[in-house]
Amino acid sequence: MKIFFTHFCITSIAFITQALGSEAGMPQLNPEFWSAQIFWLILIFSTLYLVIWKIFLPKITYSIENRKSKIVNDLDEAQKLKENAEKKLNEYKEIIEKSKKDAKKIVENGKKLLDKDIESKKMKIDDQIEVELKNSEKEIKDLKKSSLESISVIALEVSSEVLKQILSTEVNRSNVTAIVNNLAKKEMVKHL
Repeated sequence: MKIFFTHFCITSIAFITQALGSEAGMPQLNPEFWSAQIFWLILIFSTLYLVIWKIFLPKITYSIENRKSKIVNDLDEAQKLKENAEKKLNEYKEIIEKSKKDAKKIVENGKKLLDKDIESKKMKIDDQIEVELKNSEKEIKDLKKSSLESISVIALEVSSEVLKQILSTEVNRSNVTAIVNNLAKKEMVKHL
């Protein structure tokens, strides 16, 4: 099989050489120019290789490294900014919590002060009411006493007048006064 394939390749090359007209003027296919073609091929590809290797490849590598370092720096900076933002967020949350606690304390203290103020004013008002009640009770007792005394005087005069008109004679005022005072004392005891 190998022999057949080798024989086929050699025959194909010979046929192609004649078929393509290497003798008719195509120097690329003429074996006598192959050495020059190989020389120029090696020279051109070596030059291209050296130019790419020494000039373009370092620039491309430098550009890639710069991009890589820029990306790494940007990622580091983004990470620092993220950590800074998280730190600021935590500080903000702490400030809010502290403010809430302070506000709650202020409200509680205000409520306590208000309750104390209300209690003290309530006690003052209760004391004033107590004083007013005592004064009113005293006035009522005084009024009752004076009213009962006035009633006794009026009762004495009315009784004397009624007895005078009924009996048509002058009545002994001291007897009527004693009776009225006796009845008034009994009634005063009931009402006081």
